[in-house]
Amino acid sequence: MLGLGEAGSRLAADLAVAGADVRGYDPAASSGAPGVRITADAGSAVDGADLVLSVNTAKVALSVAATVLPAIGTDAAYADLNTGSPELKRALAGTCAQAGLRFADVALLGPVPRKGLRTPALASGSGAQAFADAIGQLGMPVEVVSDEAGDAAAMKLLRSVFMKGLAAAAIESVAAAEVAGHADWLKREIAAVIGKPFLERLLEGSRRHAARRVDEMEAARGLLLSLGVEPRIAGASAEVLAGLASARRES
Repeated sequence: MLGLGEAGSRLAADLAVAGADVRGYDPAASSGAPGVRITADAGSAVDGADLVLSVNTAKVALSVAATVLPAIGTDAAYADLNTGSPELKRALAGTCAQAGLRFADVALLGPVPRKGLRTPALASGSGAQAFADAIGQLGMPVEVVSDEAGDAAAMKLLRSVFMKGLAAAAIESVAAAEVAGHADWLKREIAAVIGKPFLERLLEGSRRHAARRVDEMEAARGLLLSLGVEPRIAGASAEVLAGLASARRES
């Protein structure tokens, strides 16, 4: 497991509980995950591994892969679980192919810190089936969508236009209701439609992960443009999230 942040550490711990032998590395992590052997460097984490999972950010996905690929055996598969553009996933697939490795473009469809290994996933690429076979038997519901890297990423971004757009609508309407003095009433109205837990997830999750989700929506915006679709909702959602990220930094 490369990357032991909120998502990576939860997945690593769940995999260990499920019976996998897990090694992890993250230069920024202050502590590891229960049951996970933390290594001194990335090369030691991937040496001899059957499956390598990268759970970092899209911005460093290529550099992380370039660092570890020489240390990975050719029988292994490399899976990138970061939310990124189809172009990024295809670039990663090409890098892995040059190293003689199978690549899995994995799109996680839910809040990993809450669901852990039970988070549903889409997988595509030459290593998608290997990822599904290995992780599926340990508890993750994986749907292999194709053998083309980038397909899983594209499908998640299309979903994100709706999910983050819904979150942006909730954030904006509740913010206005707070100024108007009707926030409690509006929250009850929205919760009656989508449920209180989901509403809280939209409001709080967006604030907590705003910076990362800005990048996600910019990738979604680029995808829509490439498809000839005007990204009105994706663009607006990115602006709302950017405002939340700025406010969070200032606080």
